[in-house]
Amino acid sequence: MALQERKEPDVYQENFEPTSYLEYYRMNQDPIGDEVLHFLLKHYNATFKSGAGLLQPWGSFLICRTGSLCSGSPYTRQRMAESDVSGPCDERDPAGLSLSSLPSRDKWAEKEERVRRAVTRVLKCDVLKEQPLEPAVLPPADGLISSLCLEAACPTLQACRDALRHLRTLLRPGGHLVLSGSFESTFFMVGDKRFPTLPLNEKFLREALQEAGFIIEKLEKVARATETHLDNRTDYTGLFFLVAQKGD
Repeated sequence: MALQERKEPDVYQENFEPTSYLEYYRMNQDPIGDEVLHFLLKHYNATFKSGAGLLQPWGSFLICRTGSLCSGSPYTRQRMAESDVSGPCDERDPAGLSLSSLPSRDKWAEKEERVRRAVTRVLKCDVLKEQPLEPAVLPPADGLISSLCLEAACPTLQACRDALRHLRTLLRPGGHLVLSGSFESTFFMVGDKRFPTLPLNEKFLREALQEAGFIIEKLEKVARATETHLDNRTDYTGLFFLVAQKGD
């Protein structure tokens, strides 16, 4: 199926509210939220599991979210502001998930504190710029994690290709990009607000990553669960998780 470019104007800066998003797709209470969380945590755990994962859980990693980047940078001003507060926007609450490899509920507070200590700063990140973190300058990182970011940040397929090249500049030679997101999604709803997304597919991702100078080491995908097909808050057809190494 041919991909369609996103036509709608950018509404994220004006209307996106992280707390509303997290309340609307609350984990353990929402089938879509649970589907995404289960899939991503399963593959993050397999990728970074100490001693057995594809990548080692030490070194310098950048975490790219919609609008910022944590150095251990959100892409909207609101996301940046919410990054330093606790409460509904803590983005934890995955307790009770039936993934045996994940920590038990009583260890989440300990895990959360370790993550807070590991995050050294939060920077504005614009993947559409040749230097996404300008004016900040960081040494090349061992890895970069980007989840559900490119679909929202990039208005066109060419912009997505460019964004991958820009992200590549943040990595050291041989560094890794850990990228996850949705297939074929054109929008998602938060309450009565509609946010456009750029539809991606596997063929495009493989070609764009290769053009940007990455070598895909792992690509996992899953079709959207049948029980969520009638949910009209979003129209994605599947999810993906991949690990790609920066080539020479």
